[in-house]
Amino acid sequence: MTIASPDQRPDEAALEFLRSAFEPEWREPALGYEAVAAWEAEKGAVLPEPYRTLVAEIANGSSLGPPEDGGLLPLGWLTPGCPYQVDRNPAASFPLQETWAWEGEPLAEDHNERVADVYGHGSIVLGTDDELSYWVLVVTGPQRGKVWLISDVGAYQYPGPEAFGFVEWVQRWQAGDGWWG
Repeated sequence: MTIASPDQRPDEAALEFLRSAFEPEWREPALGYEAVAAWEAEKGAVLPEPYRTLVAEIANGSSLGPPEDGGLLPLGWLTPGCPYQVDRNPAASFPLQETWAWEGEPLAEDHNERVADVYGHGSIVLGTDDELSYWVLVVTGPQRGKVWLISDVGAYQYPGPEAFGFVEWVQRWQAGDGWWG
């Protein structure tokens, strides 16, 4: 299976993997390309592949799937406990290129604004593990197409210095070895 760039249609092997990862009985109906294009036009951001094709052709979320608590959220959805819900702006560039652990850091004058930007700029929420940690897919900026974990203590490239893309993130979940194993 060849993993596509964040802007290139995924190959059929990657799409077949995603179809198998999200069993039909647990899928939310796919949106279709017209609805995806309408969301993108409204938000001013184009979704990275292969997530874009997943949402358009296969499933707009799944109650069984990564993350394990609640599954993959439909496009644009947030859980009730997700911070900074009002100010989400997928079109604004994701502000980080490397991990930022803000817990224990001396508070700068703009600390709360910077944390809000990490939560709300340049990404969509994929789901949560515990209402304290949120998996996000970066849709704008240098980290476009990569999955990050944003928590109450910091923001982390997943699984380490080089963040995974969406397919690799789903593969890690499918392997069942735990997120950090």
